[in-house]
Amino acid sequence: MDICAHATLASAHILFSNGLVGSSDIVEFATQSGILIAKKVPEEGSFLVELSLPEILTCEYNSNDVSIFSKALSGATIVDIKGTTTDSTISKALNGAPKAASTDKIIVVLPSWESVKELQPIRDDILKCPGKMLVVTAAAPPGSAYDFISRVFGPKIGVDESPVCGSAHCALADYWSLKMNKCDFLAYAASPRSGTVKIHFDKEKQRVLLIGKAVTVMKGSVLV
Repeated sequence: MDICAHATLASAHILFSNGLVGSSDIVEFATQSGILIAKKVPEEGSFLVELSLPEILTCEYNSNDVSIFSKALSGATIVDIKGTTTDSTISKALNGAPKAASTDKIIVVLPSWESVKELQPIRDDILKCPGKMLVVTAAAPPGSAYDFISRVFGPKIGVDESPVCGSAHCALADYWSLKMNKCDFLAYAASPRSGTVKIHFDKEKQRVLLIGKAVTVMKGSVLV
């Protein structure tokens, strides 16, 4: 995985919680997507973590066969399909070599919030779709506290449905900023575990800021 927000968020949480970075409120991680920055954001009785991730650009997806996606999504009506690409000037491997553009994520837009939330995907047919991850999304209805909803399916990489996929929101931020002409979003990830994501898309710096929270659920000792 070029970007794994779950792992970055959890790692930052442990570093901050256990004082492993002293009094610093910032941790930088060297990854295949360049430097990812985690910032500690105080909250009453606890703290949140703000991740600064590279934008993932959306692009036209040229396919004459929309039916393969509709079939994988139990015959859902599809409003739009986009591919994704990573700007090589932003995301580079650790050796400094530019990374090639990819369409690892396919964004499929459905007509309504309910159509995403109630979707019954067909795993075997998703495996036949292009890309490594299928990101299904729709705009929130008028009056909602949220801006958009999403679900992410990745059986090709061993994740039938991601609870809350950070890297997908890096692409969704680009897609919905173009559609809604805004840069700040409250998104709802409608997996069975579900979650809320606060997003700020910094177009000038080409970064996506995601704010989330982690909880320590287990501690142990290793005897050497």
